[in-house]
Amino acid sequence: MFDLEKRHLKSIDWPIVIILFGLAVYSYSGISGSDKGIHMANQQMIWYAIGFMVLFATLLFDYRLYYSMSYVLYAIGIILLIGVFQTTPINNATSWYRLPGGVLFQPSEPMKLFTILTVARYLANKADDPERFRYFYQLIPVGLIIAVPLLLILVQPDLGSALVYCSILATMLLVGGIRLKHVLYLGTLVGSFFGFMTYLYFFHQSIFFKIFKPYQFDRIKFWLNPDLEPMGRGFQLKQSLIAIGSGQLFGKGINTPTQASFGWVPVGESDFIFTVIAEKLGFVGAGVLMILFFFLIYRMIRIAMEVKDPFGSYVVAGVVGMFTFQIFENIGMTIQLMPITGLPLPFISYGGSSLLTNFLIIGVVLNIGMRKDRLRFD
Repeated sequence: MFDLEKRHLKSIDWPIVIILFGLAVYSYSGISGSDKGIHMANQQMIWYAIGFMVLFATLLFDYRLYYSMSYVLYAIGIILLIGVFQTTPINNATSWYRLPGGVLFQPSEPMKLFTILTVARYLANKADDPERFRYFYQLIPVGLIIAVPLLLILVQPDLGSALVYCSILATMLLVGGIRLKHVLYLGTLVGSFFGFMTYLYFFHQSIFFKIFKPYQFDRIKFWLNPDLEPMGRGFQLKQSLIAIGSGQLFGKGINTPTQASFGWVPVGESDFIFTVIAEKLGFVGAGVLMILFFFLIYRMIRIAMEVKDPFGSYVVAGVVGMFTFQIFENIGMTIQLMPITGLPLPFISYGGSSLLTNFLIIGVVLNIGMRKDRLRFD
């Protein structure tokens, strides 16, 4: 049943494991520096301990087991996404199952991995076909695989998580060999959509606000100009910018009372944890965190380039696209570079289901990396 040998252990990308320990230190520092304090930071470390166990358990099985199970996992994920609509809304969103012990489980998190595995299987089956993306309609099956969970998540509503699926689709299609003319077609469709939405906003606002909820449009409006309501709907972004700026070069220190520790930075333990880190540790500390993320992405790209199996390569490519977008979006929204979407910062923000899913995903990537030469002996 198990397929783990000494040669596999020697092939594990240990720098990725070391990076995860570094991210754990940042996660603890950020959560403990928020108004939630050390108690929640200690809870996060428990999730980290469980996460490492999940990661190493994932390495026990040949990753091609996920190839054979991908469609089943995808179906289970869809069922969970549908079932979540029967739960009690939390913060006006039906995104979580409430498990015994008060633990919240968000099915959209593991569904990211299930979707990547399913798309990777489809693309791997087409890898030897030089005509696989010759015609635009050949992209439809991949689009549908992504579209089903994406639409279910949009209805919850959870725009941030839905955008992650778009980044997964874009990355995997690029690696899968999508043709330039099809990229132009898709770009034209996206551009036309935004152009049409702009037209509706200026000339038919009643129709526009049937498509977009007022609070969703407010995120764009007060992202562009938080000073319109500095103590209202622009408060969160305004305080984030002040806190990050006040950290200056080396920060205010771990134990120094700050805006974040007094609750002036809302959800500082989760969505705006980068703000807390930048205020506490300054530009240098926040920069080191981004360097850790850079090397994490770099090591995964190396695995994707070295693996001989198309399925494994596509899986890692999807993971790279997913993490890159989440990191860019989360950090970007705290410095007014991107709109606020509520996406957590991977491995840093507080959250059990998100953290365990990320560990599971990294486990799959390490699994692919340590068995990347397997095909030579098949």
